[in-house]
Amino acid sequence: MRVLFATQVGTGHWRPLAPLARALQVAGHEVAFAATPFLCGELDAYGFQSFPAGTDDWLNPSPAPRGVPPPAPAQADAVLRDVFLPDAERRLPEVLAVARAWRPDLIVREHTEYAGALAAESLGLPHAAVQISAWRGAIADPAVIATLDRLRGALGLPPDPDLAMPHRHLTLLPFPPRYPDPAAPLPPTAHFVQHVDFDHDHRAGDGLPEWFDTPPDLPRVYATLGTAYNRTPGVLAAILAGLRDEPINLIVTVNHNQDPADFGPQPPNVRIARYLPQSLVFPHCDLLVTHGGSGTVRSAIRHGLPLVVVPIAADQPENARRCAALGLGVAVAPDDRTPRAIRAAVRATLRNPRYRQNAVSLQAEMLTLPVPSAAVPWLERLVAEQQPLSGG
Repeated sequence: MRVLFATQVGTGHWRPLAPLARALQVAGHEVAFAATPFLCGELDAYGFQSFPAGTDDWLNPSPAPRGVPPPAPAQADAVLRDVFLPDAERRLPEVLAVARAWRPDLIVREHTEYAGALAAESLGLPHAAVQISAWRGAIADPAVIATLDRLRGALGLPPDPDLAMPHRHLTLLPFPPRYPDPAAPLPPTAHFVQHVDFDHDHRAGDGLPEWFDTPPDLPRVYATLGTAYNRTPGVLAAILAGLRDEPINLIVTVNHNQDPADFGPQPPNVRIARYLPQSLVFPHCDLLVTHGGSGTVRSAIRHGLPLVVVPIAADQPENARRCAALGLGVAVAPDDRTPRAIRAAVRATLRNPRYRQNAVSLQAEMLTLPVPSAAVPWLERLVAEQQPLSGG
């Protein structure tokens, strides 16, 4: 069986696909990715075959005019309408060309990537989605439906007024069943699976720094803004200002595009690094301070780690609400991202054992779910039967 994976370029988009791609390889199936040229280089470092599809305009963003502040980070609905759909339209001819040349039996996409689904339906192939952020419910935005119908029409496909296409055959949700908002009904093809970390970075080595070998005599708090929003002005600075003088061991990662030295001298209880694998760090931590990116939240749940969520954009406010509703930690409102508010949230979460207890409870629910390799027979069945797989 040949399986083509389609993904946006971001780390939080392609990494959730990697455990399933590996499982398919282990099962003897052939796997390839349709990705931007930059991401093709990254995927090659992990041993994945890839084909260029799309552009890397994000590498050279247009600077804001002098004196004009940068726009506020876009929230989830705007990202879908203004980023993901235009990207799908640009990528679609190339994803189609890759699929026609490589001739997959199935296309698997992360759920924000729509060119893969359109290409699959145009070629009469089954397709599956991996829900990389918390399920929000069916899309009802008329502008989104109109755009996808226009793209479908150009391919000779009929309209899809109920927007059945994105989850038509199979949707994998790497979250515990309690995590999605209960007010948002799941698609009939939804299947829950475990989140499995795929976070070892070929640029950073496989281990942890030597200073991790010394057990801390104070609570260990890890802070990160992920890879897409790590340069949001003022947020990392507020975290450092709020926590550097607290009786904790603070570890901050700033990603490869920032230099830890740029944050200035720090007291002995603060360590700043470019990148550390969360799967290795989280078992040694007492608390996570995060922007609430879905990958980071899923990993925290897998490791039973309570959180302080400081949301910035995209799906992060929703993750902050769900974490607070489930008692996993404290959310800091976007208009209150101050050192004082972050410090108060960290103190409250560390002092109340209920947050850790709730995190461990949700961790147990996560670990009862099927692992990614269990989805391989589902995909084989999808190819064999060419019919949607109802949830299980």
